[in-house]
Amino acid sequence: MDINTVPGRYWQLLPDGRLQCDLCPRECRLHEGQRGLCFVRGREQDQMWLYSYGRSSGFCVDPIEKKPLNHFLPGSSVLSFGTAGCNLACKFCQNWDISKARQTDLMSGRASPEQLAQTAQRLGCRSIAFTYNDPVIFLEYAVDCADAARELGIRPVAVTAGYISPDARREFYAHMDAANVDLKAFNERFYKHVCGAELGAVLDTLQYIKHDTNVWLEITTLLIPGQNDSDAELESQCRWIADKLGPDVPLHFTAFHPDYKMRDASPTPPSTLARARKIAMEHGLHYVYTGNVHDREGGSTYCPQCQALLIERDAYEIGEYGLTDDGCCNHCNHRIPGVFDGPAGTWGARRMPVRIE
Repeated sequence: MDINTVPGRYWQLLPDGRLQCDLCPRECRLHEGQRGLCFVRGREQDQMWLYSYGRSSGFCVDPIEKKPLNHFLPGSSVLSFGTAGCNLACKFCQNWDISKARQTDLMSGRASPEQLAQTAQRLGCRSIAFTYNDPVIFLEYAVDCADAARELGIRPVAVTAGYISPDARREFYAHMDAANVDLKAFNERFYKHVCGAELGAVLDTLQYIKHDTNVWLEITTLLIPGQNDSDAELESQCRWIADKLGPDVPLHFTAFHPDYKMRDASPTPPSTLARARKIAMEHGLHYVYTGNVHDREGGSTYCPQCQALLIERDAYEIGEYGLTDDGCCNHCNHRIPGVFDGPAGTWGARRMPVRIE
């Protein structure tokens, strides 16, 4: 085994001799030498191993709003990185070259948890994000990086599909300060046939994060024309969010562009995002955003009590800012839910690739 291969957690040997991975609901059952669907976890010597510890497909400093997180240290920069592989099989994946990679050569970047945390501190990042592919599949590495970051006062952020088993979920989110969960659609057919997963497990994760942790939660749904953008489905999704999570969980509707195995699908028109945002607000959600399009109104934050413009956003650039340092409306003193600590940052829309030595 090399230094990037470490023992994995959450598995069991079955009576039939196979090894079952219990990290996510997929429960891959492996013979000796096989890997799970995620590809970075596999069986050798009757043990589960993670093959991507300390390896990355790239490091970059981004605006936190790009994750997207609009109520978490607005305007600040975040050190972002991912590895390779994924435990879903989304036909529309926008990062398919990373998430569907089967070559470890793709992961040319190397960094220990301590190196990552120190780099984030040196660059002035207030958080680190596990993104580009799903951090659930490299849980052991993500947890160690999160702990190293917290020791330096840097906040760990997970960008994830939320497809994780209950036991692993408890450990994973105990080490995170914020999460954006991709809610791919609001019907089991889409999850089964387009993502190779189950909606119910993701809904369980959303409720767990909201009600059983202190992790700041935001949700993203990528709208694909004719697939998950009907009025009926959007209304069902928004009713569920309002009822099960509450009206203050920010919801992002983002635009699809044809990619991977859905190159023949149409891109999402801005009118669809505007319609979805209107439906969500009519169902009582207070903070609904549009993404992957130029939409100043849909990207900005407004006070639900007095309707004042609080955080003006234009393509990740923050303009007018009307919050107190602790996140209250300057006009009516209504407290806006989120993580606010001082004035807005000034990172803007820059994207800065980073090499970690």
